[in-house]
Amino acid sequence: MDAERVRGHLLTLPHVVETMQWGANLVFWVGDKAVGGKMFALANLEEDGRAVLSFAAGPERYAELVELEGIVPAPYMARIYWVALERWNALRPAELQQHLSAAHALVYARLPRQAKNALALPAAELRQLLTTRRKLLAERASAGKQAKAIKNQPRRP
Repeated sequence: MDAERVRGHLLTLPHVVETMQWGANLVFWVGDKAVGGKMFALANLEEDGRAVLSFAAGPERYAELVELEGIVPAPYMARIYWVALERWNALRPAELQQHLSAAHALVYARLPRQAKNALALPAAELRQLLTTRRKLLAERASAGKQAKAIKNQPRRP
């Protein structure tokens, strides 16, 4: 298995959104983060010695997965039961697809009701909601930056 095959599988799951973040990392979300989506998998595209793939395992499967050769607790995410594959062949392709599908289901089950309701909207309404929500988030971010700039200005005596 490799990043492209994993990506292909993940994008077939319902409500999956892909983003590029933190350098060369593909982050896969259940639902868009603008409506409360949560990430469930992260693929590292750089060959820098770090884990190649991390995903939510849940408390039930976490302990058994970290016992396997080539699977370790995910850096920064182990406390929420994420595991990391040190190499692509740590699991057979069919097993990996099953674990990734389970990660998706696990995270979807924990989404807030409001996010699930948004994802249940017809496609056109969801696109409109996402556009509106992204615009609102951008405005808030801009206002926050302006407020921070004003706060950090030197004070006159």
